[in-house]
Amino acid sequence: MTKASATALPAYRETLPRTEASVVKARRLVSASLRVWSLEAGEATACLVTSELVTNAVRHARLAAVIVRVSLIGPRQVRVAVVDFSRTPPTLINAGVDDESGRGLATVAAVSTAWGVDALPWGKRIWADLDVPAGDS
Repeated sequence: MTKASATALPAYRETLPRTEASVVKARRLVSASLRVWSLEAGEATACLVTSELVTNAVRHARLAAVIVRVSLIGPRQVRVAVVDFSRTPPTLINAGVDDESGRGLATVAAVSTAWGVDALPWGKRIWADLDVPAGDS
């Protein structure tokens, strides 16, 4: 886990291989970050979003790596972002009842306060902002 620059808002990032095993590693990064920030109440939602974003990158991106970043953007707000090396934007689709996939971005949109895609010269960054409820954290 690499901590971002001291001049930036608190953030952790990790470069991971573009493999299914990285979904678990990305969730661990997000969980550990939320615990550091005493925001455990948001862990389940943040891990769900992380799983969906990293899974999309693993399935649809190109090249061998993805970058996962989790940032503290407010007192009880976090941003989960995944950078991949494909310039093809993700597509929000309406999956049918019998479809086995296609619900990832709809799930991200449903549980986040905002989400989006930033085009980068070498690929894209897809991100989701989450409000963490007050809890026993």
